[in-house]
Amino acid sequence: MKFKLIVITLLFTVLGFAQTKGTIKGVVTDKDLNNEPLPFANVVVKGQNIAVNTDENGSFSIAIVPGEYILEFSFLGYENATEKVIVKENETIIVNKSIGSGSYTLQDVVIQNTTSREKETALLLEQKKAVEIKQSIGAQEMSRKGINSVEEGLTKITGISKVESKGLFIRGLEDRYNNLLVNGLAVPSNSPFKKIIPLDQFPTDVVGYMDVYKTFNPDIYGDFAGATIDVTTTQPSDSKTKISYGVGYTTNNNLNDFLLSSDADNTKSFFGFGGQERNLPSSYGAIPNGKIANDYKSTWNVEKIKAPLNTSFGVSHAGKFYIGKNQNKLNYIIATNFDNTYQFREGVDRTFSQGQGIYDNNLVKQSYRFKTQASTLAGLNYKTDRVKLFYNAFYLKSTDNLIQDQVGYTRTAVDNPNEFIRLNQYEQSDYFANQFFGNYKITADDKHSIKAGISYTRTKYNQPDRKFITGTKINDTEINTQYGSNNLLRQFFNIDNNFHMSGNIEYNFKFGKKEDAKNKISFGYNGFAEYMVSKFRFTFGVPNAGATPYDVAVNQIDAAIQNDIANNFVSFTEQSTAEWKTKVFQRADGFYTKFLFNASEKLEFNIGIRAENTIREYKYKSIVDPISNPYRSINNENLYILPSINVKYITSETSNLRFAASKTYTKPVLFESLNINLINADGTTELGNPLLENSENYNADLKFEVFPTKNELFAATVFAKYIDNPIERTIQASATGSGQTITYFNNDSATLFGAEFEVLLQLSRINQRLEGFSFGFNTSLMITEATVNKNRNGYFDTFEKRNLQGASNWLINSDLKYEFDLNPNWKNTTSLVYGVYGERIYAVGVAGNDHIYEKPFHKLDFVWGSNINKKWDIKLSIDNILNPLYKRELGEDSKINIDEPSLLLESYKRGVGFSTSLSYTF
Repeated sequence: MKFKLIVITLLFTVLGFAQTKGTIKGVVTDKDLNNEPLPFANVVVKGQNIAVNTDENGSFSIAIVPGEYILEFSFLGYENATEKVIVKENETIIVNKSIGSGSYTLQDVVIQNTTSREKETALLLEQKKAVEIKQSIGAQEMSRKGINSVEEGLTKITGISKVESKGLFIRGLEDRYNNLLVNGLAVPSNSPFKKIIPLDQFPTDVVGYMDVYKTFNPDIYGDFAGATIDVTTTQPSDSKTKISYGVGYTTNNNLNDFLLSSDADNTKSFFGFGGQERNLPSSYGAIPNGKIANDYKSTWNVEKIKAPLNTSFGVSHAGKFYIGKNQNKLNYIIATNFDNTYQFREGVDRTFSQGQGIYDNNLVKQSYRFKTQASTLAGLNYKTDRVKLFYNAFYLKSTDNLIQDQVGYTRTAVDNPNEFIRLNQYEQSDYFANQFFGNYKITADDKHSIKAGISYTRTKYNQPDRKFITGTKINDTEINTQYGSNNLLRQFFNIDNNFHMSGNIEYNFKFGKKEDAKNKISFGYNGFAEYMVSKFRFTFGVPNAGATPYDVAVNQIDAAIQNDIANNFVSFTEQSTAEWKTKVFQRADGFYTKFLFNASEKLEFNIGIRAENTIREYKYKSIVDPISNPYRSINNENLYILPSINVKYITSETSNLRFAASKTYTKPVLFESLNINLINADGTTELGNPLLENSENYNADLKFEVFPTKNELFAATVFAKYIDNPIERTIQASATGSGQTITYFNNDSATLFGAEFEVLLQLSRINQRLEGFSFGFNTSLMITEATVNKNRNGYFDTFEKRNLQGASNWLINSDLKYEFDLNPNWKNTTSLVYGVYGERIYAVGVAGNDHIYEKPFHKLDFVWGSNINKKWDIKLSIDNILNPLYKRELGEDSKINIDEPSLLLESYKRGVGFSTSLSYTF
């Protein structure tokens, strides 16, 4: 009884105090985003130790005793604002405040990229509010996880994994099933072997955030089945200058013996400006005609060096001007980044003879790659109350110097186990894009608006003077060699994308009551056109009378070759065929409409349809044609009607149920459809197929998601796809009857059923001692079945039904983060990041052989980032801690007898990487 009396007394006392308080309420909005609500802004009562954060709608509420106070409003990267208020007993005061970047400088900012959409919490909120199913990752998250490139950053999103040299796999689907936009505009790839730009060439410093759409919306191109990735370049609103420098060491790579072409052993090549000496001599002429020429500037020699440390550096500057009487802001950014890396790989390199169960090639391979990557971004943005204009120009350049040695036997010649093959290859890509885009509020209330953009891009891919030396290995430095066959083969391959133009325009009309502002109907167009010319020429070192076998130090072979040229023992004769040149014109035009409608406070629909017309004109000549013959032509024109529906039902304040269904299509990667046969000295080749057809895809997704707090997420998705005419990689016997050819074909159909699960959890909800810890986990599980097209020409697949080529049945990504402060001016974040993907078919099995599988690869990384005095950023990372063996293997279910002791076809280790970087922002 005494206890109850005490409780009642305390209750009335508390109620009594509460009745003497007043309330301050309001909404904080973002001045730089047309006064959109600003979630998670800080509202502080100065001098009272009272602080709250705005909710997802930008609202806040503070109960406080009567008095006179000063409220301070703040947000990361924005100017602070204050408001004086007088609170009276039992009264509610409304204080609405709009804040923006203003004259704020980055000297007071911890995170380097400051627009709100780069924050993890803001992107999570945007994901929650969106009607369509999408996931995003921003600069803040990539920075804290130690991510240095866009490609690596995307692997942290559910259902995405990176495979060695093959780009991104999304929902188990290869690169060909993905599409890329930059700032909402279509852009080409800078490599004929990739559907989209190799995204490891985009440093995170030039990226604000990335949206990944795994379901279709009419305003994006219909060419995808895995995902469309939209990269938004950074658009800072603050003034800052940043300088960064980093070094890295990888075990078995750096500070060890390394082979480098003599052409690349100079300062120009170190910074990515070499390669001019490798161009095809002008004496061969513009058109192949069987000429003999020996005026090459490129050497056959290779230098043995100690590989230096990997290095990187970057400089960026952002600022602003004020224009006109209204003092509207013009923001600008200039950023340049550069890095180089030294990579060593060693392992087996084997192929099986088709239908024989024995090795065709049995080699040990050592490869030495020296790579450079450089990027430059220049951006402008101008904003008024009704106009937003953006201009971006960015240049990407990459070079790859490769020396690859193979030792063993080829073409089943087991009696010659010391055959030696050296590849000396240089690869360069240049990518220059200009983009101008923006939006305009036709009416001040934004009920009528228009957005538009245009992009012009030029790309060049060049693989000049790809050289082979063959012989018999005598010892570690010498070989016995003779002229003829593939020895002294030189290939020249380049693709010029003479132009790629893309554009979009969209009109939006919002309707209904003010509280139904999301209701709108849109009409739009987006499309692109591009024209590419590819050239492939090759010459052989043809022996003349008097040429005899000789022993030579392989790294210094050039003097012997030049001496034999002078004595007329060997001459370089062009043997290019009519296939040497192809022309490709592609165009896509898409007209669409979409309707966003709030059926109720909880139910939203986004329904639309897209009519997309695609044209592909391919001009080529067959190997049997005379070079002077006119081009043959393959013309494909398709009109796709692509409906889509996205439905969102708000089951509670913190959870959504979503459904999406659509139709899309898939085009092949450029090289997959080119009539070009790339020849390797070991007898293997890669051949495009100009008869490839587009795939058609039917997609459905159902997703349930819960957002317990502003930085937590639980989500589960089930999805299904049906692919008609899927494009797949296979291996077949080469035209000469020896060696293997990688090529591509259309299968009959494929079905995919899968589920995805994602968790983002603050561990303090488990135990307060875990304050600062967070755990992220996502997994994708999938079942696929491909049905073989028996009617296709040359059908000889081993299995009628199997998994879809390139698809993993499962993958896992996870990370454990810990944030802590050593003192108020020293903030730290550590992250342990793990990823693994399941076994997938690399190439379809034929002629009784099982498929070639890419085996699971476990990757574990650790990153420690420190920010000191809000200016210095230090990052320490350990990459690939587990250092597993990368493997491709022949499966165990071949229908013929396998007479070899191992099914391992390719293997190597990447090494463990240790790196550190230091940046200073002022």
